[in-house]
Amino acid sequence: MTVNIALLGFGTVASGIPFLLKENGAKIISAANTDIAIAKVLVRDEAEKNSLLAQGHDYHFVTDILDIISDDSVQIVVELMGRIEPAKTFITQALQAKKHVVTANKDLLALHGAELLKVAADNQVALYYEAAVAGGIPILRTLANSYTSDKITKVLGVVNGTSNFMMTKMVDEGWTYDEALAEASRLGYAESDPTNDVDGIDAAYKMVILSQFAFGMTINFDDVRHEGIRHITPADVKLAQKLGFVIKLVGEIVERDSGIYAEVVPTFLPKSHQLATVNGVMNAVFVESIGIGEAMFYGPGAGQKPTAASVVADIIQLSHYISKSETAPAFNTFVRETVYAKKEDLLDKYYFAIETEDKSGQLLRLAELFHAENVSFEQVFQDKINEDVATIAIISHQMDLNQFDSLSDKISNLEGFTLRNTIKVI
Repeated sequence: MTVNIALLGFGTVASGIPFLLKENGAKIISAANTDIAIAKVLVRDEAEKNSLLAQGHDYHFVTDILDIISDDSVQIVVELMGRIEPAKTFITQALQAKKHVVTANKDLLALHGAELLKVAADNQVALYYEAAVAGGIPILRTLANSYTSDKITKVLGVVNGTSNFMMTKMVDEGWTYDEALAEASRLGYAESDPTNDVDGIDAAYKMVILSQFAFGMTINFDDVRHEGIRHITPADVKLAQKLGFVIKLVGEIVERDSGIYAEVVPTFLPKSHQLATVNGVMNAVFVESIGIGEAMFYGPGAGQKPTAASVVADIIQLSHYISKSETAPAFNTFVRETVYAKKEDLLDKYYFAIETEDKSGQLLRLAELFHAENVSFEQVFQDKINEDVATIAIISHQMDLNQFDSLSDKISNLEGFTLRNTIKVI
């Protein structure tokens, strides 16, 4: 038999699927227990259809989603359009038509994944999405299958290639944020609006998805504390290097006795930490568990062929079940009630970069604030910006998240002081 698939969109990733089906055909057929054919491809309009035909693509291009939804011969729909709409509507329609769906749409899954998974379950079909996190790294299926017997306690991730490329330039070459962003834009790594990448939103979406596989809990996107890299300065980078750290935008999910917590924040990583060596546009996910211990999964987080490889892996899995007339299992079967950790259970060290008037007594005023929160200094550095302004950099001992929030608020409201930056320290 042949399993027919339909592609929604024929952009960079989607156009990589035919390459893999052709170049790795024998292995794919063996794994899927069937041949796989691209039956239809949805494109925006007649102009795009004609352009693709003129380029030599000979697929059955359609411009109406109903041409796919109403086609009983199409068994798997592959959504690679991106964004929320019309992708959400098209995926819902496909699932309701009892077609399996494969997608790489992390934004959609982070915001509406629970709803779409329910539609899939109600219609006894599956929604798979390996490519939604870290592109070519097979992390979701690894967490779902290889960690079945293990208890994961923490997940750390460098999962946004654009921000990681920028931080690499800022750390290795001393570039400013603006210089790094300009180069990322020139090379095509940054979108025309880089907000999702540089403000940690893209990475936060991925933390939502990773939480489901690593901890069995679905975190609301709004409950993922996230902050980006816009405020990182060369002074922050230099001090980090002096102390043996590098700065990365790191996503973290951790389970404490009281529950789960997720965030994406700039972080001082020791140079000896495995994630500190993840540079450029590469991604990595670092997992701590009671059985395996520490393990890191590293690879390209985006790109045509790496992402297409993850998409095709999902197609193969579904095709295998279809060929045997078996019900495809849910992509992730680990589900628990979502319980959020208490702030007092979340302990970390922090770096505070503070600008103030260059006069005596300023450090004492800060020390009094920290003492009032029962937090002590681990290290303190002072440097003049000019004759009138100085920078005080403080690395604290461990404090809980309540203490951190309170201190940040009090410093921000302290007359004569400007809290320029805060960075978590691992």
